[in-house]
Amino acid sequence: MKVLKFGGKSLDNGAGIARVQEIIIDSYQRGERPVVVVSARGGSTDALLALIDQAVRGEDFAASLERFWEHQVAGTALAFYPERQRLSQLLTGIALVRECSARLRDELVSYGELLSVQYLAHLLGRQGYDTRAIDAGDFFVTDSQYGAAAVDLECSRGRCVELFARLPEAAIPIVTGFIARDAAGLRTTLGRNGSNYSAALLANFLDASLMENYTHVDGIYTANPELVPEARRIDELSYGDAAELAQFGAEILHTKTIEPLEAKNIPLRVLSTFCYGSGSGGTLVTSQPRREVVRALASQSHRALIHFEGRNMLGHSGVDARIFGALRDADVSAGLVSQGSTERGTAIVVAEGDADRAVEALKTEFRQDLIEGRTTRIYAEKGLAVVAIIGLNLLEFDRPYRALVRNRVLPILLSNTVPDNTLCLVVTEQERAKALKVIHGELFERPKRVHLAIIGHGTVGGALIGQLIEQREQLREQKHIDLRIFAIADSRHLLLDAEGIGLGWEERLREAEQEGLLEEQLVDYGQSHALENMILVDNTASSYIASLYPFFASYGFDIVSSNKRSNIAPYADYLYLRQTLQLHRRSYRYETNVGAGLPLIDNLKLLHLAGEQITRIHGLFSGSLSYIFNRLGEDPSLTLRAVVEESARLGLTEPDPREDLSGEDVARKVLILVRELDVAAELGDVDWVNPVPEALGELSLEDFWQRFEELEQAIQAERAACGPDEVLRYVGDIVWDGVRGEAHLSAGLRRVRRDSPLGRVRGADSCFEIYTESYGSQPIVIQGAGAGAVVTARGVFGDVLRLAEGYES
Repeated sequence: MKVLKFGGKSLDNGAGIARVQEIIIDSYQRGERPVVVVSARGGSTDALLALIDQAVRGEDFAASLERFWEHQVAGTALAFYPERQRLSQLLTGIALVRECSARLRDELVSYGELLSVQYLAHLLGRQGYDTRAIDAGDFFVTDSQYGAAAVDLECSRGRCVELFARLPEAAIPIVTGFIARDAAGLRTTLGRNGSNYSAALLANFLDASLMENYTHVDGIYTANPELVPEARRIDELSYGDAAELAQFGAEILHTKTIEPLEAKNIPLRVLSTFCYGSGSGGTLVTSQPRREVVRALASQSHRALIHFEGRNMLGHSGVDARIFGALRDADVSAGLVSQGSTERGTAIVVAEGDADRAVEALKTEFRQDLIEGRTTRIYAEKGLAVVAIIGLNLLEFDRPYRALVRNRVLPILLSNTVPDNTLCLVVTEQERAKALKVIHGELFERPKRVHLAIIGHGTVGGALIGQLIEQREQLREQKHIDLRIFAIADSRHLLLDAEGIGLGWEERLREAEQEGLLEEQLVDYGQSHALENMILVDNTASSYIASLYPFFASYGFDIVSSNKRSNIAPYADYLYLRQTLQLHRRSYRYETNVGAGLPLIDNLKLLHLAGEQITRIHGLFSGSLSYIFNRLGEDPSLTLRAVVEESARLGLTEPDPREDLSGEDVARKVLILVRELDVAAELGDVDWVNPVPEALGELSLEDFWQRFEELEQAIQAERAACGPDEVLRYVGDIVWDGVRGEAHLSAGLRRVRRDSPLGRVRGADSCFEIYTESYGSQPIVIQGAGAGAVVTARGVFGDVLRLAEGYES
């Protein structure tokens, strides 16, 4: 014989109730002698409670009651005349006195189960099966603690065995869950998860071979799938681990459900009604699971932390006894407990609804201590949640903890339970979903999810988005990293998708208007979807976006940027960003600020942090200027205008070539690099020479092209001054005097030898010579492509990957 238990969603009208009948009939025809236990059908208990509330408020409940009955009789000829009459009488009485006792509430809500067994028995009877609708109150005897009654096990066992012994062998018993009666015969209910508890007791009393619990979820998962969509089903679970999960909020389990089954070693299989016939075995709870260690997450919401603070309590006996005695007398159940080593304070987790009662009970108990100052404060911190990690001890918690801190989830309290296979964290209610996702990702998920918000989708941004979409699957397979673009934005549009934006993003973005401030929308979206490992990727040239970096860092974003504005801002702002990053443990990567995709800034940082004294950085800092002057040096017949137009066609220069030809970009890069050496320089400290005559700088672009010959003549004069072994280059230069602590910063046209590293450069390559005290006159040379959207995008991609790989450590 086995017990089949069905939850309310399974019994609701439609596909669920049809599948329930199929399961029962299949079990019966296989000779398994099923005993069926049912909850109230979907929404029935809530509807009854709502009717009670209407009656208490004196509202007209007739229409609501009629809707309730329509739901109960749907598709049948059932009338439920006695039940209709009794419910109306009870609700009318409540409406007259405007109150409902706990005893009366139990009687009213019991109709959900009483109607459910009759409904199911009727449907099976129409198919020719001998069914018996059984009120569990005929054998479950409880105390009179209405709403959460305790079962008298021995008395109930005897009555149960006697009742079932009288049933015909061919009959299918359909038994109410959740409800019982006290010794006086008055209706009681068994509290939260009472239907599952009823089924487990029945399995124990009747020595069942198996209990099957059919729900809307296909088994027990590593976390609540509604909060963690990536949660995985657990194939087998021990009674102990199942009890731990139940204790900490697994919705389809309750500790009371496990105990009767474990006592007689009756396996429990948790299945989905709606997956019946699919071959899924759900989750088997047994004494000997195939895997001894199973990890899973559970959580409890609506919790509060009671703070009990005092002084001079060390060595004073009886304080804890008084605390817990006061909570006992106030009928407050304590969860986690933490106490300081000097006994100056105790923190106790309770249900949020019990918090005020707990505080008042403690203040009453310690009234004199508060007056005399031995107890200083007693208060409740509400809006909290408990996250429990089953199957993990503190030695294995290092990676999940680092991930929580990285994602700005800082546990208020951490407890290692006894036995030591469960860790519990107290977090804010708002952080609960994110904490579950972050920990689940560390314990179970490969690949690791990284969420990107990309601002700017021009030449560099667009190329980057294409690269990310193209490489996503390969990175998932080879690097176990899932880079998800959750946001793409420009000045007027914002496209959001927590599952990841893919091909076709351009059209979707055009239809997605921004509503409000971009920064607030990105932060709110990340928080509301509990996104972990968030990176802001800035591919604009916007000073405003750069000014938001501290804001994003304070809300948990790491930053990757090809935008130079932050790094050339006034030094006070430059330092403020770094202080904010350090405070919030965020990273900021900007390798493409100088040298596009070249590994320059990272190597410079490493040399500097390793104590290497850098004396000079000398080179071609601009890929576009490098291309222009390389071409002029290769072919004396080429004009500057022809080369500038050629570089524009290749996408190496801006639409207005003065932005490149001025050398201002080189001056900015000089400033960025010298600041990497901890030099408090400003842009005005760079001795920067603009080759474009001042008169041309103020003209419109059209007029500039009209007078381009004036710039041509100026550059031709510089070319003519070069010796036969020299070429013209636009050079950035940083010279550091360690003795005086002074830096000379410059940028301008220079004549260099053709056979020098700078003279041998071709195409749009950048080239940097780094001189140090250790290397002497032999510089470290870093050379490579220094311009182009694709190259820069690859550099940004590299920064994103370096951050993502860091999340693994």
